[in-house]
Amino acid sequence: MTDTSTGRASVVILGGGYGGINAAKALDDVADVTLVDPREAFVHNVAAWRALVEPEWLDRIFLPYGQLLARGRFVRDRAVAVDGRRVTLASGDVLEPDYLVLATGSSYPFPAKVEELDVASARSRVRAAHEALLGADRALIVGAGPAGLELAGEIKAFFPDKEVTIADISEDILTGPYDQDLRDELRRQLAALGVELRLGSALSELPGTPPATLGPVRIATQDGQELVADIWFRAFGVHPHSEYLADGSLSDRRDERGYVRVDEHLRLAGETQIFALGDVADADRDMAGIASAQAKLVVANITALITGAGELAGYDRFPPMIAIPLGPEGGAGFIGDGVAGAATIAELKGRHMIVDRYAELFDAVPDVVG
Repeated sequence: MTDTSTGRASVVILGGGYGGINAAKALDDVADVTLVDPREAFVHNVAAWRALVEPEWLDRIFLPYGQLLARGRFVRDRAVAVDGRRVTLASGDVLEPDYLVLATGSSYPFPAKVEELDVASARSRVRAAHEALLGADRALIVGAGPAGLELAGEIKAFFPDKEVTIADISEDILTGPYDQDLRDELRRQLAALGVELRLGSALSELPGTPPATLGPVRIATQDGQELVADIWFRAFGVHPHSEYLADGSLSDRRDERGYVRVDEHLRLAGETQIFALGDVADADRDMAGIASAQAKLVVANITALITGAGELAGYDRFPPMIAIPLGPEGGAGFIGDGVAGAATIAELKGRHMIVDRYAELFDAVPDVVG
């Protein structure tokens, strides 16, 4: 409900990922914002692979939620049920805001994303994976999408003597709406780094050794080949976090994969004051930059609804733009009208992994921290 002490509309944002923090920060001046997330700090997952190979980056990728909002509040909790705009948290608390934003994101295999809710445990797990990688001579990466390619590049950039193999059922790397010239450039650089590609055949099963741990890996492919390594990483398997909608009045707003269906304004179909963005929504691809762009549109639309000024903005899907570093100085991407090479990707992302941009968001001295 509207905060009677301030006269401002209330907004609850579920999820403190890239979309959630950008929406919360931008709405902090115009609404009574509550950001809900079970973790104590935002994790800058864009730099997760760099932190794996160079743990000094762990000091830069965890940003406490308590430093995000100057006026609003952060609640460390988790939504277990959402029925209309009524949000029930794991603690038993109930929130009923004027506007609700679903920004709960998705899960992805460690260490691209960490499951631990406190910073100390998350850092400890990444450091353990780093030590395991140090002890391995051969690394296997299952998945030739952006995450798998980037991880391979990071390992070879920092540990050039290690053998790195990428395996995928697809006939080529980087499936999706990308130009073949981009795949060719990435393959050229991967070959120059000494990364082996084993494509076009499924694994008979996943390795029995837990991923990101040191241990013997020996697995067959369905075409009769064998893959041998000392450590392996899973680089596939995105699952949107929308389970809190399963039993309420909004259960039919999820598709068969669990993504939340949204309209052209990023509102849940049939709803006027409930929005969804980022990885949990079906509006676009699952990328940090896209989630941040969607946050801007949701902020503009909520602001328009609060003030009664202006029309709601519509969302246009992003063109197939992407930037894939292969270590600090390598990589390729599709930016604008063509393929960008290593120098451009290093400048845009590879050297700094965009850490400063997100650190700047967390500069508030909050009035209230919940």
